[in-house]
Amino acid sequence: MTDQPPPPQTTRKLQPRRVLVIALFSAAIALAITLWVGNNSTQAASCPANTVGAAKLDAAALGELAAVTGTGNGRSYADMALKDAAGKDLTVASFAGKKLLINFWASWCVPCREEMPALNALAQTYNSDAFMVLPVNTGDTQEGKAAKFLADGNWPNLPLYADPTGFSIIDRLKTSAVSAGLPATVLVDEKGCELAVLQGPAEWDSSDGHALIDTFIKG
Repeated sequence: MTDQPPPPQTTRKLQPRRVLVIALFSAAIALAITLWVGNNSTQAASCPANTVGAAKLDAAALGELAAVTGTGNGRSYADMALKDAAGKDLTVASFAGKKLLINFWASWCVPCREEMPALNALAQTYNSDAFMVLPVNTGDTQEGKAAKFLADGNWPNLPLYADPTGFSIIDRLKTSAVSAGLPATVLVDEKGCELAVLQGPAEWDSSDGHALIDTFIKG
């Protein structure tokens, strides 16, 4: 009896359309994994959580500044794009080495207007090599409008820094759940990492405001 070779196995041939769908689906999964890993590794590298610093600010937020909330959740502002009064492109990282009180405002925002004198006074008292009040105009589509507003107010310690696109910073604050409106203030460390947030205005030039900033600067 002669051994017979095994019968050939039949292979199911995939249709070209099915092959394309599988390939696209696989590519989408790979891209999603790459983006997730990349975003999370960048976030972890640039801004580790700082619960200790946030807790100190939370404890110092009293009276006029009771609405300040310590966060320290690792959110970074270092890449946030700005431009100065001369049109020079900057980012928050341009101020690295200083702790920042970043105040987001617009000329049409009534509470923002009311907050300006206190911020100007705070800047006059505290601005140094270690700390700066950084006012950032966002939401004004006319560049000259914000500059005129600051000049008319005679606030020499509040230079013009603005959102280059007009509204991208507002969108960023909303999507990251920092604030739904203006004014909004964040306290960031020397590397641009968030330590505390305030939604709405505050009387910064007060004993409560000074106590909070003293705690912030001392760390």
